[in-house]
Amino acid sequence: MTRVHIICEGQTEEMFIADVLAPRLLQHGVYLIPSLIGKPGHKGGNVKFERILTDVRARLGDSSAWCSTFFDFYGLPPDFPGKVEAGKKNQIADKAACINTALQQQLTAKLGDQAMHRFIPYVQMYEFEGLLFSAPAQLALACDNSRLQLPLQAIREQFPTPEDINNNQHSAPSKRIMQLYPGYDKPLHGAIATLETGLDLIRRECRLFDQWLTQISALAP
Repeated sequence: MTRVHIICEGQTEEMFIADVLAPRLLQHGVYLIPSLIGKPGHKGGNVKFERILTDVRARLGDSSAWCSTFFDFYGLPPDFPGKVEAGKKNQIADKAACINTALQQQLTAKLGDQAMHRFIPYVQMYEFEGLLFSAPAQLALACDNSRLQLPLQAIREQFPTPEDINNNQHSAPSKRIMQLYPGYDKPLHGAIATLETGLDLIRRECRLFDQWLTQISALAP
């Protein structure tokens, strides 16, 4: 069994790892261990490089395990490794590669190559809610409001993939959902929507997310 620590930005991401990803990967011999960034008991968030460094160092101290991350690009601070450079890229895949590479390089500079060969950086483009647009009907069902399906589907159809949905304070995926449904509760509705949608559909719709899971799955003994 291969163990993989996943450092998560918030409770929703942690629940998604535990309830949706972990059971599937366990079938293939990969045991995911999600945890919130920061000290035990904290709510997560505040994804600063210094906090990531502390957490990654601790997880890689478990010398027989791997470590990865699950952070939203949208909420990263401007001084996050690669954030400014990624913002200058036009293609979503180039943005993701830029920020993941920068994070890997800066952590390697602090922790060394020997430990960091067991690290897989992952930043969700542009945020967790992008995954929910893989199935607008299921997102509407999770919110218990069928009238949301058509406007959510209209948003989805404006973009090549859910991961391309815009990245700013007005048009990020979560902002678009809250404009339509002010009662949106990320931990509650996000968790229900991913369970209703299913992992296979999310992977088909979200190529970058799928590539990350493929990397994790390849760690199976």
